[in-house]
Amino acid sequence: MSADVDRRLMRRAIGLARQCLGSTWPNPAVGCVIARDGEILAEAGTGPGGSASAGHRLHAEERALTEAGAAAGGAAAYITLEPCTLRSSARASCTDRLIASGIARVAVACLDSSPLAAGQGLERLRQAGVAVEVGLLAEEAADVYAGYRRRLATGRPLIEASDTGAGFDAAFEPSPGETLPQAVRRLGETGYTRLWVKRGGRLERMLRDQGLLD
Repeated sequence: MSADVDRRLMRRAIGLARQCLGSTWPNPAVGCVIARDGEILAEAGTGPGGSASAGHRLHAEERALTEAGAAAGGAAAYITLEPCTLRSSARASCTDRLIASGIARVAVACLDSSPLAAGQGLERLRQAGVAVEVGLLAEEAADVYAGYRRRLATGRPLIEASDTGAGFDAAFEPSPGETLPQAVRRLGETGYTRLWVKRGGRLERMLRDQGLLD
């Protein structure tokens, strides 16, 4: 596959991830494109957050592989974030699904330091004979995972000022009697990665004064 085709398909996956930012909590937003000879066979972003029993919380890879069906055999998958090797639920991991599908090649933009991934899935893919490429358009995809990486590294979500809150996990709202650092810590432990406060509002000023606003 040519480098230009690879970049085009990964950019498509990055676009899918950006489209679902703010709707996938507690999962990170991921885009996945499955293609053969440059032709897209299936594509998907992470499913919306909510009850797993209602069909939500589905990972991008499993959604795209379901759409592709048997056509995935021998194809390539372009994924914005390293596929999981473990799930917090009882569902099969995306690594196992990719192997079972017969995918021949997996290109990943960004690594995932979560204990549910952390290179384990990539090694399992290689051991299964799948060609693996890491870092394709990583810099272009990096902003999608700024909040996710912050929470993994520090336990804190990103908090930014916004006019509308579009693309954020939720609004930053301290509980009664809670200090701002306590609220930041609690929301990070809950799994939020990117929160917003109204631009020009009192909370923005308070967070900025305490060095908690990004």
